[in-house]
Amino acid sequence: MATTRERRIAKELADIHNDKDNSGVVAYPVDPSNLTHLKGTFPGPPDTPYAGGTFQIDIIIPEMYPFKSPIMKFDTKIWHPNVSSVTGAICLDTLGSGWSPVGTIKMALISLRMLLESPNPKDPQDAEVAKMMLERPDEFARKAHEWAVQYAGAPRRDYIPHNYKALAKPQVTNDLSRYKGYNKDLVDRFVNMGFDVDAVVEAFIYVGIDRNGGEDYELEEAYMGDITARLLGEQ
Repeated sequence: MATTRERRIAKELADIHNDKDNSGVVAYPVDPSNLTHLKGTFPGPPDTPYAGGTFQIDIIIPEMYPFKSPIMKFDTKIWHPNVSSVTGAICLDTLGSGWSPVGTIKMALISLRMLLESPNPKDPQDAEVAKMMLERPDEFARKAHEWAVQYAGAPRRDYIPHNYKALAKPQVTNDLSRYKGYNKDLVDRFVNMGFDVDAVVEAFIYVGIDRNGGEDYELEEAYMGDITARLLGEQ
């Protein structure tokens, strides 16, 4: 006799099948006798480096589903800041803290397709990819397209559409008076993250960071968190 979870999964798979022409996503069991291990696919969104490719997702349905999210990873290799270029692991709130029991497998797959449309390099799964996207967006788009061609069967294009913009590089200053007695290298660790010198120094003073006679030193992790929170306006 089918369990409540299995009946729900079967109903969801039927809905995905019936709506595939509208939603663009597909899901099916690897073994028809086991509804807890699925494969999903969806096409790369148009006007992105992934356009024309087909991306396959491995889906494990946990015992506590739908109270816990499906466990998903990319089988298809992809160059994307929110997906590991090595393991296919995904960084997406919908598959973690943002999951709700009203969520569905179809909704999760659509969220992944949307993630290809709108990458979030500021909350990366793959730091190398995120860095390239933020600093060299054209190069990122070319490599994302090359991987889509190689691994997802996308047609090769000369023109690769994207709307990614380079992160403005922090201004470098040699005016040591702005550092208010703090070691320049210590302050610049935060400046190199994109924060202004004056804002970093103000955060140091607010948190109570020791000037250490102007010498560089390693900040404790708790202080790092407090400084970052201050710079992000969280305290």
